[in-house]
Amino acid sequence: MPQLPTRQRTSLEHLIVSVLLLATTGALMARQVTPSPAIPVDAITGILGAFKTNSLVAISDAHGNKQAQDFLISLVRDRRFAETVNDIVVEWGSARYQDVIDRFVNGENIPYESLRRVWRDTTQASAGGDLPDKEEFFRAVRAVNAPLPPARRLRVLLGDPPIVWENVRSKEDHRKWIEMREWFPAALIETEVLAKQRRALITYGHGHYQRRNVEANYESYGRLTDSLVSLLEAATGTKVFIVWRDAGLADIQPNIAKWPTPSFATVRGTVLGAADFARYTGMANDRRSIRDGKVVPVPRNEWRQLAAEEQFEAVLYLGPPSSIVASTWTRELCADDAYMKMRMERMALAGLPPSEANALKTQCAELLRR
Repeated sequence: MPQLPTRQRTSLEHLIVSVLLLATTGALMARQVTPSPAIPVDAITGILGAFKTNSLVAISDAHGNKQAQDFLISLVRDRRFAETVNDIVVEWGSARYQDVIDRFVNGENIPYESLRRVWRDTTQASAGGDLPDKEEFFRAVRAVNAPLPPARRLRVLLGDPPIVWENVRSKEDHRKWIEMREWFPAALIETEVLAKQRRALITYGHGHYQRRNVEANYESYGRLTDSLVSLLEAATGTKVFIVWRDAGLADIQPNIAKWPTPSFATVRGTVLGAADFARYTGMANDRRSIRDGKVVPVPRNEWRQLAAEEQFEAVLYLGPPSSIVASTWTRELCADDAYMKMRMERMALAGLPPSEANALKTQCAELLRR
């Protein structure tokens, strides 16, 4: 076979090398871009492991979800928890009674009438905070602390603003306290946890963890879109490790339906992390922006996408949606006329829709018929 001239042979060799380099680079890029499935680990081990590199770990609380509350209590009861964590910041306790809960979880006997005001007298006019699992949580922390020396005991920080219901006489009075519900816990964590070089587990509802608000099409409008996490991270430079509770994850990664319950998985570089964050929320059908001082809808063709891994770091799987059980009130609470009167008055003061009061009445009527 005749040989090519040296110059042509060199050019051909360069071309072949270039093609091979391009092919190799393309294959590498494909491997880097294609997300892998998320891999589950034991939920408690995963969450405690996150504290190795993070002083703040947040689990999204599913209000009224019995499995979520049961998991939180099992996490606190794990012997490794008190060895790893100092504080637990909760949404369902009024900061007005921080002294009460400090004394209670440290073993002091507190009259029940005083203790129940911790979860009963929050800014939330509805009855969600009166579900029995809230009280069970505080009692679980007290039991965990009982055998521990004072320096090792867990502290519960009450993150709800210290509303004084005796002074609330109108919807406007109530609104002033509601507007504190993001910045108040952010400031509390900054001063009581970070400034003291402590580590805290935070448990709040999903909406308080959005770094960028999906309802605002991921735009920022100051206090209208600020969340506990966005405020805290901006003020302190400390990143919160967010664990998003399961919300139909099997629709994104089907094999999740076979994961053990409960499971934990990090999402960076995975199918779960690459998915649009809107798929994780129940707020994907309506977006608004502010133009010339007015709230206006955002046309569907202008909706932005944001990878879920930019909003949270891990997921907590508690089982398929069909297995989730809702917490319920007790017969004793529903039969307490003074309590029901108080709750209805607060719902009316806060301007809640009549459906809220009717739902409580209906559920209580069903309980009392049993």
